[in-house]
Amino acid sequence: MLELRHRGSCPGPREAVSLPHREGEAAGGDHETESTSDKETDIDDRYGDLDSRTDSDIPEIPPSSDRTPEILKKALSGLSSRWKNWWIRGILTLTMISLFFLIIYMGSFMLMLLVLGIQVKCFHEIITIGYRVYHSYDLPWFRTLSWYFLLCVNYFFYGETVADYFATFVQREEQLQFLIRYHRFISFALYLAGFCMFVLSLVKKHYRLQFYMFAWTHVTLLITVTQSHLVIQNLFEGMIWFLVPISSVICNDITAYLFGFFFGRTPLIKLSPKKTWEGFIGGFFSTVVFGFIAAYVLSKYQYFVCPVEYRSDVNSFVTECEPSELFQLQTYSLPPFLKAVLRQERVSLYPFQIHSIALSTFASLIGPFGGFFASGFKRAFKIKDFANTIPGHGGIMDRFDCQYLMATFVHVYITSFIRGPNPSKVLQQLLVLQPEQQLNIYKTLKTHLIEKGILQPALKV
Repeated sequence: MLELRHRGSCPGPREAVSLPHREGEAAGGDHETESTSDKETDIDDRYGDLDSRTDSDIPEIPPSSDRTPEILKKALSGLSSRWKNWWIRGILTLTMISLFFLIIYMGSFMLMLLVLGIQVKCFHEIITIGYRVYHSYDLPWFRTLSWYFLLCVNYFFYGETVADYFATFVQREEQLQFLIRYHRFISFALYLAGFCMFVLSLVKKHYRLQFYMFAWTHVTLLITVTQSHLVIQNLFEGMIWFLVPISSVICNDITAYLFGFFFGRTPLIKLSPKKTWEGFIGGFFSTVVFGFIAAYVLSKYQYFVCPVEYRSDVNSFVTECEPSELFQLQTYSLPPFLKAVLRQERVSLYPFQIHSIALSTFASLIGPFGGFFASGFKRAFKIKDFANTIPGHGGIMDRFDCQYLMATFVHVYITSFIRGPNPSKVLQQLLVLQPEQQLNIYKTLKTHLIEKGILQPALKV
């Protein structure tokens, strides 16, 4: 008969399995079976302590200390904890929005540095959670390799950006030409070095756990670095593609909180017990209206609508162009039901305002699922916030969990419905070609324009 020794209802990794011997089985076969069983039992004993870990075995991370400024604590000491948190969140929110406006005024380059800083901080917060959960195992090189991989991936993505948008600058620097020409090979070699370091760091009894953390690092890189790269790509399309989506998520976060705080009664999702249907619906309508108005205001200014380009002659980023049709007022006929409401048949809008409705809808209906995902992640590891960087808000990742999902959508939306050939990017690529290749392209383009009647053929003397 089949005999099983187990704990609970399911066999575990350390269970012994005893099977009856078949008649006529050779003695050598018995000895071989016993030897194999001994080896398997030894392996099970060696790794059983790790295999038997369950969710309840995950150590609780101690709660973060309260970093609220003392002046705020004293000023709000007479309020209940609910209203005290409301005022702290409100004051810090206004402070962060003010700083954001200041950085926008400082230009595109400062916005890129802001994105990079947020990316690094979010990576640090997620990696720190993994380190705190598994720190008792004293895994070798875990934090070192995590930051090394972050450096490698950033080198790859930002190198691609430099090659695409700074070709004229690179052309003047011989050292940079070498780095750009072999950029992908260098990036792969750097990653391969980290991969080999990880393999050499594997330790008995911790194999599975080390691979857990290896996957943890790579998923974190996917969430933070890849998405921040897309944010910067969106920024190069025009600052408006950066500001409207980000401000829509911020608006939805604020208005959903306010509607939920004052009118919330119906729970929305178990992952976030404080989220309510009232807040979700109120945030949706508020965000769509906000996005429509913000798109109208920003579409008036070249500073926001022109693609961000690097000018080598002035050694800085510029936003000067003739605005595309997307940012020029167009007249639209209203559908019948709107004619009765607005009492007019036509309306003048910027086409981008129509696109803003799609962006705002995603920010308010799908964007919050990034927050729900983060809530499930925090519940899995028994933590309230990713960190305590911002009093009343938690960590940086707590504030940007929805932004990363939004960045991917905007990039896909631009490439699918908006972006056409980029003349400046094509020109920069042409400038790095050999003179003979440039001349051939010139002749081909000239012939094509003559055939289309745009250029007149040269008169033969």
